[in-house]
Amino acid sequence: MGYVDLGATYLELNRLDDAKAAFDQALARKLDSGMLRCGIYALAFLRGDAAQMEQQVAWGAGKPGDEEQLLSTQSDTEAYYGRLMKARDYSRRAVDSAVRADSKETAASYQVNAAQREAELGNAALARQGVAAALALFPGRDVKVVAALTLARTGDASRAKALVGELQKNYPLNTMLKLYYLPTINAAIEFSRGNSSQAIVDLEATAPYELGGTIIQDLYPAYVRGQAYLLAHNGTAAAAEFQKLLDHRGIVVNFVTGSLVHLQIGRAYAMAGDTAKAKAGYNEFLTLWKDADHDIPILKQARAEYAKLQ
Repeated sequence: MGYVDLGATYLELNRLDDAKAAFDQALARKLDSGMLRCGIYALAFLRGDAAQMEQQVAWGAGKPGDEEQLLSTQSDTEAYYGRLMKARDYSRRAVDSAVRADSKETAASYQVNAAQREAELGNAALARQGVAAALALFPGRDVKVVAALTLARTGDASRAKALVGELQKNYPLNTMLKLYYLPTINAAIEFSRGNSSQAIVDLEATAPYELGGTIIQDLYPAYVRGQAYLLAHNGTAAAAEFQKLLDHRGIVVNFVTGSLVHLQIGRAYAMAGDTAKAKAGYNEFLTLWKDADHDIPILKQARAEYAKLQ
């Protein structure tokens, strides 16, 4: 695990050559594992090496405990590019593989991850169904954290608040819950209610930690904060938050917010009156999503907004 952790840290610092060296050392010492292969996959994603990514998924095939990790990772990549039907299929296979391996907690984590993606893409009903399925599989702490965030992102504030209450009651001394996860969830709830100022206040607690996190990561607080600034009609501040995700690709990797942030920064620059940068943001998003499924709500919105900039 030492080489995997070292490589992952290098990835988070955008030191891709150092990450590769760490992963290569692990392989040379025959310290192979699903976690190592996920690290190699992440490195390949950041370098645009589709063949290497496919090799890692193929390596995991038929290996209980490893297969599901790589299938779920591939599902995130499909969603990153807007290929949501494929993403759902990979997620379903990941969940099924974890259940066969008698790991319901892992299966639930993949299920709720897929639900979170659906929420970000505007598919609220599917997101809520996914949350229900995940909680039915294994209603543990980590699953509840992502479930609460997902429900908040769909606008289901009451159910999100209920899960927040359970988490506060059951884990009153958990530092990451108090300073990172719950403030992010509460901010998402306030954002869904149209209360941008309170969302921004809630996220103040996360600022020292937003480059970390293990359950909700991917610089999620910055992404939500950026959306809150958009809601407050502060395009300049929003753009600064969204830029954090672009500056730290090794943290965001292939989660769907990594591609959506190009759209969000386009919206921010449009609001700030910088049409050239706005067009660049929209264009980058639409290029990434050139092969996307056509019926995704946020894609329809992006095309309509981009057309108005021309």
